[in-house]
Amino acid sequence: QVQLVESGGGLAQPGGSLRLSCAASGSIFTINVWSWYRQAPGKQRELVAAITNIGRTNYADFVRGRFTIGRDNAKNTVYLQMNSLKPEDTAVYYCKVWIASRGDYWGQGTQVTVSS
Repeated sequence: QVQLVESGGGLAQPGGSLRLSCAASGSIFTINVWSWYRQAPGKQRELVAAITNIGRTNYADFVRGRFTIGRDNAKNTVYLQMNSLKPEDTAVYYCKVWIASRGDYWGQGTQVTVSS
């Protein structure tokens, strides 16, 4: 089993910043892809950003240029630096990892609220 614990969510003002972290523990061999998803009330969960074990990144158009995903392999941790936050970024943010031959593991989510 793999456990994922997100942290760093909270309340931010429009134009502000937050940094999310996701730490993995348990039966970790090689995490091939780390991803952040989000789900706003009444909407489907959507991909925000992803990073592979060789550092390739992918961003949703609605966050490109504002959010940055990074990872620390030694700490089995992935980060999501969120700048220039907008009210529409309000959602529960989920960390997901994909491990080849084992599949996906999800964190419990952390609430991000952007409001003045």
